[in-house]
Amino acid sequence: MADEKMRLIRMRAGNRARFQRRGVHEKDRLADVWRKPKGRHNKLRRQIKAKGPLPRPGYGSPAAVRGLHPCGLSDMLVYNEGMLAPLDPEVHAVRIAGGVGRKKKTEIQKKALDAGFRVLNPVQVQATEEGPAEEAEEADGDE
Repeated sequence: MADEKMRLIRMRAGNRARFQRRGVHEKDRLADVWRKPKGRHNKLRRQIKAKGPLPRPGYGSPAAVRGLHPCGLSDMLVYNEGMLAPLDPEVHAVRIAGGVGRKKKTEIQKKALDAGFRVLNPVQVQATEEGPAEEAEEADGDE
């Protein structure tokens, strides 16, 4: 089953079309986000092939892997350590919320890794806390 799921995820990645807003390459002020063309003479709305694809149901991902992270796990947003309890490491991957502070984020990450979860946005923990103090002492010794 895992091999089939990974095959479908790879197929989903290869099936993606790039839906571009008309004129996005001509004008800097236009954001590169999809907007449905509504003009009377708009060639993209009339689906002239050279003007690019329109979003259609055929571009959707397979239902078995819809909404899954590319690693094959379901992406779960976590705000505190208590939210890890009902989750299963075989099915869920953990993403720590952006509004969580650094100290609490390291605690959540430590508990998640101990429980066997994959953390999608890990905190970079510094190796030593005394890094800047040691550099200052070395600079004084060089003079």
